[in-house]
Order: sequence, then structure tokens, then C-alpha cells
Amino acid sequence: MPHGSGVWERQGQSRNLRAALDQFEVLERHTLWGLDLLDRYVKFVKERTEVEQAYAKQLRNLVKKYLPKRPAKDDPESKFSQQQSFMQILQEVNDFAGQRELVAENLSVRVCLELAKYSQEMKQERKMHFQEGRRAQQQLENGFKQLENSKRKFERDCREAEKAAQTAERLDQDINATKADVEKAKQQAHLRSHMAEESKNEYAAQLQRYNRDQAHFYFSQMPQIFDKLQDMDERRATRLGAGYGLLSEAELQVVPIIAKCLEGMKVAADAVDPKNDSQVLIELHKSGFARPGDVEFEDFSQPMNRAPSDSSLGTPSDGRSELRGPGRTRAKRWPFGKKNKTVVTEDFSHLPPEQQRKRLQQQLEERNRELQKEVDQREALKKMKDVYEKTPQMGDPASLEPRIMETLSNIERLKLEVQKYETWLAEAESRVLSNKGDSLGRHARPPDPPASAPPDDGSNSNVSQDNKECSEEPLSDEGQDAPIYTEFDEDFEEEPVTPIGHCVAIYHFEGSSEGTISMTEGEDLSLMEEDKGDGWTRVRRKEGGEGYVPTSYLRVMLN
Repeated sequence: MPHGSGVWERQGQSRNLRAALDQFEVLERHTLWGLDLLDRYVKFVKERTEVEQAYAKQLRNLVKKYLPKRPAKDDPESKFSQQQSFMQILQEVNDFAGQRELVAENLSVRVCLELAKYSQEMKQERKMHFQEGRRAQQQLENGFKQLENSKRKFERDCREAEKAAQTAERLDQDINATKADVEKAKQQAHLRSHMAEESKNEYAAQLQRYNRDQAHFYFSQMPQIFDKLQDMDERRATRLGAGYGLLSEAELQVVPIIAKCLEGMKVAADAVDPKNDSQVLIELHKSGFARPGDVEFEDFSQPMNRAPSDSSLGTPSDGRSELRGPGRTRAKRWPFGKKNKTVVTEDFSHLPPEQQRKRLQQQLEERNRELQKEVDQREALKKMKDVYEKTPQMGDPASLEPRIMETLSNIERLKLEVQKYETWLAEAESRVLSNKGDSLGRHARPPDPPASAPPDDGSNSNVSQDNKECSEEPLSDEGQDAPIYTEFDEDFEEEPVTPIGHCVAIYHFEGSSEGTISMTEGEDLSLMEEDKGDGWTRVRRKEGGEGYVPTSYLRVMLN
């Protein structure tokens, strides 16, 4: 940038002023370009923030679009690790969108607003400096014009004085001229000479003044103005460079959080557990039905009555056998039959036994929570009533009576519902245990538990004694048929007797059916056999005894 006295070189009186004006115009164009660049950068960052905001908005809308419509507690799919991982990924994407909004906000405040304000300040300062320079230029131009005028006047007066002197000399030599004409001519010549001398003095003074003003202009005023413009432009460039840095700084500030979002997505991807999802699916949809017995042989060669099979779903419930001729077909067994449209009942009896038990358990827990909430509200109202009675200015105790009565009514209603659901739950658990007993009874040696259960003292010895007594009784026709789970006995015999894990009882269970075992809440047990899909798990107690307990009553940890 042109600066100080080094900008200027004195190359003649008429060219110096023009050179100064040329350099001044160079600075004017350059500073105007610098401020325009600052404004363009502010505009660029503003449009960048709009892009970031639109991007963040689209990401949030995308997340909202794929979020489940139902609450997690009402959505069975939320129990699968695949769904949980997807929800976590959506949450991380939503957090990522928040970081993009933060970038846009920082750029908008720290770059757009601050630099726009700074640009206005720079424009005002630039205008002031150039106005000062133009005033100095105008003053120098006016001084030069005055110098030229005084110079022309001096030149004119000198010519007039010389002409008057020549006229006086000619008249003085002319014999025909009168003395008065000669004297008048001499006076005129003297007057012109005096005027020329005054013009000379005025011109000299004006020249001296102009030279002083010109030296002040070139060596003081203009260098100072150029210094101010240089300082202004350098400050503008420095601030613009800092604005460039804010663009990357805004990104670097959110890099750690974005890295955590990406790491969270990776963790969500690694959290997908196919085995666990399969087990969750089993727990959600296992029915608790007893396994059906063997399909009976139908001899069409001669009419005959077949013995009823308790485990055959095609047998009438009253135990009477059906005669099936060539024109009759057996009803389809339950795994393959077409589902009829069911009517939803309050006790969930339309559901399979295991699903009914789970739903009743959920309803019972909800009613207990509501009951506790009403009890707490009633206690709070009673305390408030006592406060009102002691300090009547705080409120009227009678105004709380309707609310207290309402809570009492709700408590009584909820207690009745809790009793109702407890009764239904007990019946459902009894039905599940009964079905489990039926399933266990269909093994090769009914009613023994699976052959892999080792003999032990305690409760298991009693079960073995009962089994021995039962084995002496004659088997029915159904028991003499080949059971449907004969192949399981071979698996049990090949199973190792060492535990495959351990588990903790989260509920108390009274093992009253054959093949089951009792346990207390919080008891540590050895896991001998995993749930085969029927809702039961084989465990061993530390003090001895082995049998089946409900899987949903356990927290299982495999080795």
C-alpha cells in the first residue's frame, strides 16, 4: 500500500498534485474492495448457517419419522436388541443434528452479526479518512489557483508599467508635447511601476504561502491520512482472517460430541444380539399349552371304539370317544389349525396360559402402582387438612373433604381390582403349572422329571419315592403308546451333570407339582438345563434337590 513520503516523488509543480490524486484513488479502490470482500464473506457464512439449519431440521424430521408411534412399554418390539439399537442410532442422529444447529448458531452470532457490525464501523472510518484527504486536496488546489492569479496579475502589471514608462519617455522626447502631458505620463508610469511592485510582493507572498502549504500537504497531511488508511485496512484484514478461523473453530468445538455420536452408533451396532432376540421372542409368544399327545392309529378295516387320549386335542372334552368313519375327519391339531377370531376378555382368558399369566402380572403391577399413588395422595391431603385446621388462614379444611373422599373411593376400587387380578393370576399360574405337569408326564417314565436330573437328598428324594410308587401302578393305554418326546430322554441321558450356569430367584415359588422344586426369593441356584421354549428351566439348589421352576421367575447367567 502507498504509505508516507515514500509514495511521492516531486517531479514538477504541475504533476505533483495529479500524482497525489492518482494515489488517493488507488487507495480508495483498494479499501473499497477490502470492505466488499468482508461483506461477501459475511454473506457466505450466513448462507452456510442456513444450510446447516436446514440439514439439522431434515435430520430431526427423519428421526421423528422413524420413531415408533407407541410408547416403549406398550411396544413388544422394543424388547428386541435390534429395535433397541435402531432407537439408539436414531437418538445419536438426533444429537448429531443438535450439534449442526450449534455450529449454525455459533457462526451466526460470532461471524455474521459481529463481522457485519464491524464492517459498518470500517465503512464509517474509511469515509471519514477520505473526507479529510479530499479537504486537504481542495485546500491545496485553492492555494494553487490563488498563486496563479497573483502571478498573472504581477505579469499584467509589469507589462502595464513598462508600457507606461515607454509612453512617458516618448512624450518627454517629443518637442510638440506639452509639459503637462509629459508630467501626466510620468505620473502614470510611476503609478504603474508602483502597482507592479505591489503585485510582485503579493505574488511572492502567495508563492511562499503555497510552498508552505504544499510541503505540509505532501510531507505531513497526506502521509498521516495514508497511515490511517493503512492501519484501517490492516485491522480489517486481521479481523477477516480471524473470521476465517471461526469457520473451522465452530466445527472443531463439536468434533468431540460428534465423535461420541458416531461411537454410540458403533456401540448400538455391536449391541445386536440375535440369540437374545430369539429368547425374547420365545418369552413374548410362548403359550404355556401342554404338548399334544401322539396321534392315534385309526383302523378303518372294522368299526371300533378307541380309548380316549387326554392329550389329543381332537378328543371331546367330556372324555367320550368319537366314531370316525370314512366320511369324517379329525379336527386339526392346535399348532396347525386356523385361528378363529377371539373375543378379548378382561381376565385375558382368550390368550394362551403363559401369555395370560404375563398380562395379568402386568395389570396387577399397574394396579398396585395406582393404588400406592392414591394412598400417597390421601396421606398428603390429610397432612394438608391438618395444616389448614391448625392455621385456618391458609385454607378451609372442608374444601379438602371431596378430594379425600374421592381418593378413598379410588383406593377401595383399586383394592378390589388388585384382589380380582390376584385371583385370576393365581388361577393362571395354576393352569401353567398343570400344563407343565402334563408335559413332564409325557416322558418315557411318568411322572419322573427328566432322566438327567441326578438323585439327591431333600425335596428331590421325596419326588423320587413318589415316582417309584407311581411306577408300580399299571400304565394306561395312552402311557403304553410311544410318547411324542421319547427322543428327549436320550438327550437327557447324554447331558453332563455339571451346571451350565447359575441363576437367582427373583420371586418366591412353591414347587407343588411333580417335577418342580421350591425356591425362595433371592436364592442362588445352579442352572442345569435351559428353557426349551415351554417356560420352565431345570435348576439345582445348593442344599440339594433338583427340579423345574418358571423361567420368568429367574435371572439367568450362563457360563
